[in-house]
Amino acid sequence: MQRRRRGLALAALGGLLLGTLAATAAEAGTVARSPRVETVASGLDNPRGLNFGPGGVLLVTEAGSGGDGPCIIGAGGQEFCLGQTGAVTAVHRGQQRRIVTGLPSLGTPDLSEVLGPHDVVVHRRSLLVPVGLGTDPARRAELGPAGAAVGTILKVNPATDRWRTFADLAAYEAENDPDQDQPGTAPDTNPYALLPQGGSKVLAVDAGANDLLRIDRRGRISVLTVFPVEMVSGVPMQPVPTTVARGPDGAYYVGQLTGFPFPVGGAKVFRVVSGKPPTVHAEGFTNIVDIAFDRRGRLLVLEIFKNGLTSGDPTGALIRVEKDGSRTEIASEGLITPTGVAVGPDGSYYVSNKGSALPGEGEVLRIRP
Repeated sequence: MQRRRRGLALAALGGLLLGTLAATAAEAGTVARSPRVETVASGLDNPRGLNFGPGGVLLVTEAGSGGDGPCIIGAGGQEFCLGQTGAVTAVHRGQQRRIVTGLPSLGTPDLSEVLGPHDVVVHRRSLLVPVGLGTDPARRAELGPAGAAVGTILKVNPATDRWRTFADLAAYEAENDPDQDQPGTAPDTNPYALLPQGGSKVLAVDAGANDLLRIDRRGRISVLTVFPVEMVSGVPMQPVPTTVARGPDGAYYVGQLTGFPFPVGGAKVFRVVSGKPPTVHAEGFTNIVDIAFDRRGRLLVLEIFKNGLTSGDPTGALIRVEKDGSRTEIASEGLITPTGVAVGPDGSYYVSNKGSALPGEGEVLRIRP
């Protein structure tokens, strides 16, 4: 009965999404031969994670453009000011529409960096959306009541455009700080990616806390694993996990952005099995922002900066790891700070592009290799 109810709930959500749209009318790899690329959504404000919902509707988070404040000092000593400019956009058959608006967003005054809604997944009849913070959770209080939802996972009802806090990752990090025994760490939280599990549970990646968390249907949080700090040139490099996907073997796979000094080729994909420490599945990547598995079980790795975060070059890359371990660069030209990848029902690869740009410049690309 529970499975049937869940199916009915998903069907209802799918009908809602479609209805809202209808209202709007480590080896050098090879390079794929000229993939077919088309733009399926545009005019987005810093698009980030994307996933397919019921009915083949593509859901895209928009981190927004911050706002007028209040403000806090965040990562790198930068000032971030709060606004309610985050959103979720639905895309289907050539139509797009913001189905959720008014979500929290933190942006620097020049909008060179924006933290806000970073991912979206379907959870029963609602959507779950992690909202970034990117600093010590103790600083959240400086944002006042309007900032209480920053550093959390929100449960959003797209029918009413209303939301509430589902799980407070910032509070959990402040109280527990699971990576505190590792060098160079301090309390930090930046909810970034989600993965649904059976039984209404969900996994959450906290890029600031360096951990993978399990959250039950009531929003209670527990640690699945903590990722290791690595010494690079005598500096403790934070792992900065940014993405999680379930592999064809049932294990969880997590990609890392890496922290300072952001070495080219220093990013890894970890394999995680409950009850065991993470192991390295693949390495030699640079600044991983998202991963996925295609319909043939091949790993897709999206690099936000293929030449390194400090290179000044915003070019990214989508790389496919073949079954024999070789790597194919599916696309790079035209990928400008790409931030999310998903595999569509048709087998095509969908990529959030220009995910760190001026408002309105973001887009979603469909890539058919």
